[in-house]
Amino acid sequence: MKTYLLITSFFFYSFLNYAQDFQGFAIYQSKSNFDIKLDSTRFSKDQQKAMKDRMKMFSEKTYELQFSKTESIYQEEEKIAQPGQGGRMRMFGGFNAGILYKDVKSKRYVNQKESFSKNFLIKDSLPVYEWKFEDETKMIGENLCFKATTQKEVPNMRMRGPGSRGNQEANDSLPKTKLIAITAWYTPDIPINNGPSNYWGLPGLILELNEGKTQLLCTKIVLNSKEKLNIDEPTKGKVVTQNEFDEITQKKAKEMMEMYGGDRKKGERGMRIMIAD
Repeated sequence: MKTYLLITSFFFYSFLNYAQDFQGFAIYQSKSNFDIKLDSTRFSKDQQKAMKDRMKMFSEKTYELQFSKTESIYQEEEKIAQPGQGGRMRMFGGFNAGILYKDVKSKRYVNQKESFSKNFLIKDSLPVYEWKFEDETKMIGENLCFKATTQKEVPNMRMRGPGSRGNQEANDSLPKTKLIAITAWYTPDIPINNGPSNYWGLPGLILELNEGKTQLLCTKIVLNSKEKLNIDEPTKGKVVTQNEFDEITQKKAKEMMEMYGGDRKKGERGMRIMIAD
C-alpha cells in the first residue's frame, strides 16, 4: 500500500504539472435511505405509502462537479416539478450544496447558499479528513476505484411536525452531535485531489461517496471537452464563516419551531414526521 501511494503521488504531481489546461465535469446521483415514520393516527396505510414514495422521489437529486487541476464548482441540478406535485420539495441532508467553490491548492472554499430567504456567502477553510486507505477495489464504469474511509461529526437532528412538548424534550435530551461513517471510492485514473460536496484529499477523483445513509454515485464523466468551463468563485451574499452560518440557521430554525411547533389545540390538524437513525 505504501508503494502504491508513492507511485500514485508521483503520477499525480507529474499530471498536474503537465496538464496545464486540464478540466472536466462529473455528474452524481444521490439516494437516501431514510427510515420515515408517520403518525398512524392521522394517516391510513395507503396515505403513508404515498407520502414515503414521494419523499423518496424528492430525496433523489442530481449534482454536477466542474473541475480543473485545483478548483471546482459543485451544485445541484434543479428539477422541474411534475403536474400535481405542487412545486419543489427540499429534503434535509448533508449534500444540499448551494453553489460550492473549492480551491484545493489553497485549501479553502466559498459556498453561496440561500437560507430563510437570505443569501449568504460562506468563506472558510476546507475540512481536513483523516482518510484510512483500505485494501478493497472495484470498478465504477470503466474506472478502477480504491476504497478509503473516515468519520465525520454532524448535528444530531430529528425532523418532525407539530407535536407534544414530550417529543421536544426527548429531542433536547439527545447529544448535539454524532459521528457518522464516510466511505469514498476514488480513481487514480483521474488524478485530481477533489470530489463531490466538500470532500477532497485523496489521490484521485472520488466517484462514489457514502455519508451515513446517503449515497452519491458518479454516472457520467467528461474530460477536456471543446467547450471551456467557467469555474468562477461565487460572490453574492452576506460573507460569514461556516460557524457563523450554522449559528444563524440554528437560531432561525429554533424560532420557527417555537412559533409553529408547540402544543396544538383540540381539533387542529397537523402532520408529525420522524426520520430515525
